[in-house]
Amino acid sequence: MWTEPGRERDLAVQAGKAALAACLAWGVAGWWLQAPVAFVAPWVAVVLVESTVYRSLAHGLQQVAAIAVGTVAATLVALVLDNTMAAMAVVLPAVLLLTRWRRLGSQGIHAATAALFVLTSGQITFATSGARVAEAVFGAVVGITVNAMIRPPVYLRDTRAALQDAAREAQEVLSSVAEGLARGEWDEHVAGAWHERALRLGRLVEQARSAVGWSRESMRGNHRGRGPCAVSPPGRTYDDALAVLDHVAVHLAGVTRTVLEIAGHHDDPVRPGPRITGPYADFLHQAGRALGLYGRIRFAETGTEPSAQEALDGAAEELRRSLDELHRTLPGAVRDDPGTLATHGALLAHARRLTGHLALDRQR
Repeated sequence: MWTEPGRERDLAVQAGKAALAACLAWGVAGWWLQAPVAFVAPWVAVVLVESTVYRSLAHGLQQVAAIAVGTVAATLVALVLDNTMAAMAVVLPAVLLLTRWRRLGSQGIHAATAALFVLTSGQITFATSGARVAEAVFGAVVGITVNAMIRPPVYLRDTRAALQDAAREAQEVLSSVAEGLARGEWDEHVAGAWHERALRLGRLVEQARSAVGWSRESMRGNHRGRGPCAVSPPGRTYDDALAVLDHVAVHLAGVTRTVLEIAGHHDDPVRPGPRITGPYADFLHQAGRALGLYGRIRFAETGTEPSAQEALDGAAEELRRSLDELHRTLPGAVRDDPGTLATHGALLAHARRLTGHLALDRQR
């Protein structure tokens, strides 16, 4: 956990930074200035050591605005009504409705908590309420500054891992289906398991897409993106990889769905024989090999070796040859009835599209 980079160490660093921000805010507001409601500063500071610098800044502005609105509203109503319960009955519904305001985002709830602090903390004055807002601003500045200046979080490692997981799962599903078809050991239960894994692959690709967006956000306002040792946000390479993996997930789901439908016809002549499953298994095996090489090259932390690129080029050529073999084999092996033609035509169409996406990306 502690000896090498990882999510656990990142979380530990963020926790330490949040504690430091709270201590700094309290040391200035509570110990040095002895502010009347000093707890507001460390409270705001600790919650604004967010997962990205951009999020700290955006949420800081929203939170300070919400606290100011809740504080001012509660102060004015309480001074006019001179009754805490009546002021609560008037203010809380209004500020709770404010939590739905899109401009305050997820920070709108702080308007309600700020109003409650004002109404339940004893004597209410303009001076005390002004101090609350000032301390909220100070706490926000401390939290944002600590998060931005001390090892600001970057999520490139998580992004690479998410893409690697998706590529690895796609390769494993392709290999499993290829082996099952080649041995002829597949039934409705096995085909259903393949299809579930193919659907899960789609979810992994969506997680990878989210990780890419998260990584880009982590570089906004982040000083680690500048200087000689700058960390670069995900570029076109990751976008291309997402597009390829997305297409692979869609077509692999189509292949496994077709195989599952075939497996459901137990004694039906639609079920293909070895003349079809053999070449198709070989094609899927080559697709898995090409995808595995693609993943290792695209998501390598260091530069790509020429031999690795040559291996990927060779795998792409083998994949095309396997597709050509399918084109030659299927017409003579398929019976001349509509059901059989539709089923095996779907398999061939997915094979052609898989080849197109894997082979075309090699040229980008």
